[in-house]
Amino acid sequence: MSEESSGPAWVTVLLADSQPAIRYGVRSALEDVGGIAVVGEAATANATISETFRHQPDVLVIDPQLGEFSTVDVISRVARIAPETRVLVLSSADDDSAIRSALHAGARGYLIKSSDLDQVVRGVQVVAAGEAIVGKAIACRFGALMRSATGPDPYPFPQLTTREREVLDRIAAGKANSAIARELALAPKTISNRVSVVFGKLGVADRAQAIVLSRDAGLGRG
Repeated sequence: MSEESSGPAWVTVLLADSQPAIRYGVRSALEDVGGIAVVGEAATANATISETFRHQPDVLVIDPQLGEFSTVDVISRVARIAPETRVLVLSSADDDSAIRSALHAGARGYLIKSSDLDQVVRGVQVVAAGEAIVGKAIACRFGALMRSATGPDPYPFPQLTTREREVLDRIAAGKANSAIARELALAPKTISNRVSVVFGKLGVADRAQAIVLSRDAGLGRG
């Protein structure tokens, strides 16, 4: 972990991808943002394990298809040698099996390589803050995807904060923003802002889509 001696803590990042162009693009985007330091790069699974152990980064951005080991092996090994390192997968694979394997192995986020670099930067920031994130391209499948592997999930949508999940649960129950504001003792404007954030994280366009997605994940039925 890295911290500036006279300033706030920096987020340290290790990039692991077999394609130099991908590493260069992500590094450039991250280094344009204050508070993020790329401490190393790796092009193979073995090098990823070695560099992770050496640097103990806050976030490992990785394409797990590095050749030597499976996705589960790579992420599991990282968890053993650097338990405080959070893994953000950046992969070209968007099939349910690949996503499920990575998340179950311990990845805190999963983005597709076609994602905008701004989204990758946000992914690093979100994961570093202890939250989870999935790309908009797979967000609509996320609840069902996790349930298919683990059964009913008592904590669906890990990309949401506890308060955001409380808001979504009430949206799923069909409650208006004004009712949600009263129940949570928050200002209507605050609820409106939180609803917008929730929709963005879920990748939905409107309330109807949010209700369908959240009820499918078991919310709104308490």
